[in-house]
Amino acid sequence: MTEKVRRRDDRSLLSSTALHTTLVLASVVAVFPVAWVVLTSLKTDRGTWTRPDELGTLGLDNYVQVFGQTQFLTWFANSLIVASATTVFAVLIAATAGYAASRMRFPGKRPLMWSFLITQMFPAAVLIVPLYNVLSELGLLDSYGGLVLASSTVAVPYCAWMLKGYFDTIPVSIDEAGRVDGLSPFGTFWRLIVPLAKPGIAVTVFYSFITAWGEVAFAGVFMQSEAHYTLPVGMATFVSDFKAEWGLLTAGSVVVLVPSAIVFFLVQRHLVAGLTAGGVKS
Repeated sequence: MTEKVRRRDDRSLLSSTALHTTLVLASVVAVFPVAWVVLTSLKTDRGTWTRPDELGTLGLDNYVQVFGQTQFLTWFANSLIVASATTVFAVLIAATAGYAASRMRFPGKRPLMWSFLITQMFPAAVLIVPLYNVLSELGLLDSYGGLVLASSTVAVPYCAWMLKGYFDTIPVSIDEAGRVDGLSPFGTFWRLIVPLAKPGIAVTVFYSFITAWGEVAFAGVFMQSEAHYTLPVGMATFVSDFKAEWGLLTAGSVVVLVPSAIVFFLVQRHLVAGLTAGGVKS
């Protein structure tokens, strides 16, 4: 009996060691690129950018130059406007579409959801030309509204499916109780269902914001004046065939991480619940 316990303890120790080793290695792999970018952004000696084995002189010169000698703050504001507007618009459209698909029966319901799914299969490069033509006809090129609409074409399909699956997990009896109390369909949705769907909505908020915040394909084509560039497009000008300002690029990249991290920390407690519950039904 003692031998069996000892063997079980040995296996438990080996399993625990292997698990912790794997977690440490995974953490190193995940953190290393970010740490490397932060370190590069602090190097003030241009020669050390291409020599990773040399630390050189560290300082905040790159950050001072990014904020003081480029249009980084303008690009930052543009990205914040586009990402925030895309998040609000996409989540609102996706939530109402997902709720309607979950609770109501109407002609074209199945084709609508399938169209959302099929849209996700097309790469952004395929959509640029038709979207460019549409925005040109509407006079929305080089405008925040046009880029918000273009970014929403990527965010809405996924978010609608995600929220439809989450709404399926909420008992229909709650809707019936709302109707008994005299609430309209929208009143039931807004006052009863939305508060219960916070985890699912948190996932779609995070996805929509991150998608719009880092989007470069649409922004690079549709935003034609430098004053309207978003961060990915503006920062791409730091590196070209004729120059390579790696210090400015990495310093800007570190600052770009901040809004994404803030949004993540605001919604993180809902993310796991939203992702798992949204996958129960479809």
